Order: sequence, then C-alpha cells, then structure tokens
Amino acid sequence: MKELGGTNGLSRRDFLKSGLVFGVGAQALASGYAAVPDVFARAVLSAKNAAVQNDRVLVMIQLGGGNDGLQTVIPISSSSYRDFRPQLSAVAAKAQPISKDLGLHENLKGIKTLFDAGKVAIVQGVGYTNPSFSHFDSIRVWETADPARRQQDGWLGSAIAKNYDSAGHPLVGCACGTTNVPGMLRDLQATLTVIDDVKTFGFQGGQNVEDVMGTLYKGTPGLYGALFDTAMTTVRDTVAQLRTSSAKYTPKGNYSDKVQLVYSSKNQLAAALQLAAELIVTGTGVKVLHVTLGGFDTHYTELNRHDQLMAYLDSAITAFHDDLTAYGMADRVMIATWSEFGRRPKENASGGTDHGTASPVFLIGDGVKGGLYGETPNLAKLDQLGNLSYSVDFRAVYQELLASHLGVDAKEILGQSFDRVPFVRAPA
Repeated sequence: MKELGGTNGLSRRDFLKSGLVFGVGAQALASGYAAVPDVFARAVLSAKNAAVQNDRVLVMIQLGGGNDGLQTVIPISSSSYRDFRPQLSAVAAKAQPISKDLGLHENLKGIKTLFDAGKVAIVQGVGYTNPSFSHFDSIRVWETADPARRQQDGWLGSAIAKNYDSAGHPLVGCACGTTNVPGMLRDLQATLTVIDDVKTFGFQGGQNVEDVMGTLYKGTPGLYGALFDTAMTTVRDTVAQLRTSSAKYTPKGNYSDKVQLVYSSKNQLAAALQLAAELIVTGTGVKVLHVTLGGFDTHYTELNRHDQLMAYLDSAITAFHDDLTAYGMADRVMIATWSEFGRRPKENASGGTDHGTASPVFLIGDGVKGGLYGETPNLAKLDQLGNLSYSVDFRAVYQELLASHLGVDAKEILGQSFDRVPFVRAPA
C-alpha cells in the first residue's frame, strides 16, 4: 500500500486493512480533509464546489524506456549516422524531410502533417549535465526537474500545489491509463486524480470498500468523523462528475489501441488520450494530464519495434488532436513528450541501441510556434563516452511550458531561470 504525504498522527492500521489509502499532508487535514478510500488508485481531495474553468491545459506523454531520438528525428544527410547504424539507418530512406538535414520517421505521418501546419515544435538535443544511464535515476531527474537528485516532489506536482489547489478542484491534475501517481505529479500538498479505466469510475474493490468506509466514518466521533464524511462526500461527488462527463462525451477522433507491437508497451495510449480528451472537452477543470507509452528500451531488434511504436504514437496523438479540434479546443491544449534519455549513437550487436543521453522533445498543439529549436545533434562531435552532447537543458522546456503556456511562475517551481525556448505562440 502506497501513500502520498503524512497522516498527521492519524492511526492507519484499520484503514490499511480495508484497502484504503491516505492521500494528503498536513495542509489538507487543516482544510478539513483526511483519509479517503483508494479511488482511481489514489486520493481525490478538494472542495466540492470548485468552479475551475478550462483554459490552457498541458498533456505530458512519457515515452517510457528511453526513446531513440536518432530514429525519431532522423539525420538523413549524415554519413556518420549510416556508419554508426548499418542496420537501423535503413529508416533514413523513407524518412519525411522537415529540413535538408532532418526527417521524421516515416510512421509519424499525422505529426508530419501537423508540423507542416506549424503546430509541432521539435526541441533538439534536450538533456542535462552529468547524465545518468539508469532508468530509475534519470526518470527521477526528469520528474523532479533536479539533476542533482535532491528534490523529491515532481515539478508538475509543485505547480499544482502552488497554483491550482487554492481553487479547490479535485480534477486539476490527472494521470490517465494507470494505477499509480506519476512522479512528475507527486507533491505532498498536491491534489491528484488517477483514472485507470474510463469504464470503471468508482472505488477500487467495488461497493464494499465504500460500505466499509461509511461504517468507519459514521462510527468515528468528533473532528475525524466530520473529516471522513467530508472526504467521502467529495469522492462521491467527483465520481458522479466523471460519470456525467463520460455520458455527455462523444469522441470525434479515430482512437484505436488495436495494434500489434513486437514488444508490448503495457499501456493503452489511445484509450488514455481519449480519457484525457473527455476530461478536457466536458469542462471538468483539468489543467495537467499525464499519460505513458512504454516499450522504448530497445536494446535488441530495434528496427521493427521502434517502427511500430512510432505508428502507435502517431495514431494516438493524431486522434487526440482531431478530437480537440472538432470540439474547438485544440488551441488551449499543448502536448509535450518526454523520455528519461535517448540512445547511444552506435547500434549494438543485437540490432538495438543502449542507454544514451540527449534526445528531442515534441511540443504539439494549435498554440505551438512550430519549427525546429536547439542544435541538431552532431554525430562528428560526440562526448568522451561516445554519446550525443546536449544543447538545451530540459528545464528550459519546462520553463516555457510553465510560464508561457500555463502562465505560472516557473522560477518558483524550478528554482532558477533558463534561456527561453520560445515554442509557445502566444504566451499566457
């Protein structure tokens, strides 16, 4: 059983036996919210009557495992690329040119169409100093925006806690298609919702969990009884809101998870993005969403595996953008991809690539100032370990998302300022 934040001395033994979870810290307790059941796998806490309206929304797509940037944005004119990758460089022949030196993977046709329309920005060479080649460590760096690995809270969790919880809305920050809170959204004071399946809004474990919780809080005297009652009412109202949202939403994009991958990603990206679209277009007040597509740790037989992942990613993002466009909301929503690291320039003996460093980040949406940003990776000037050198600190991308897209104080969250990467068309 996992928890987010402390319980301020509240006994947990009986609740843990009932499959419940504590979701907040001292601030939420002081505001009248305490332990809640394992709803959507995590806490849904906040004022019941919040009226947060949709304006700008950020959707983070994690490419879990370490996406190969050189197979995504392909250096089509580089002889070094072909020398380093005698097998994998076959994709260059069918790449879709976006400049004289670069081409998008052939399976990113929908994203290429959006790029041509000025709705995709690609920031090249994104990374950080002293990079880690460990999945766990580098994911933590990207999630906390802290290359020194001292920070525990996620950068988006911090943004939620500092800017949106005051509105009292339980659906400000959401993770879709998972049963765990992504580290990027974690913060002791952040209100979060985790929704695994659009068809199963409710309490994990079925109605019995709610009945047990009802018995517990009705039998608890004084302050804690009131806290339980408030938390349960908030949860019920939130579930009802989500069910209403689901009932009035009709997808207008061609979402499909019926794909055959060489190596299963274990994530239904299209379903997760469809759920994200539902939350956005039905006015739930969501501001920050996180979804994941796994399967990018391509140490072997990468060619076919990565080809299929690119097609899947493209199909899901295209459907999501089509959906938002049909509802007239594509100008409010920005998609940002991220991955813990790229891959090494040289392919290995197994037809794959090992953990590397810098890689591109995609920003997609009608509010994007499209084009290429950062420096094209120079395969003739690798670092001492034979990896790509980064040219853009990943926190500079975060800074633009926070300050120019969401309109919040980026320095308060990131702790310092970075050179601007101006991919937002009209800063908030």
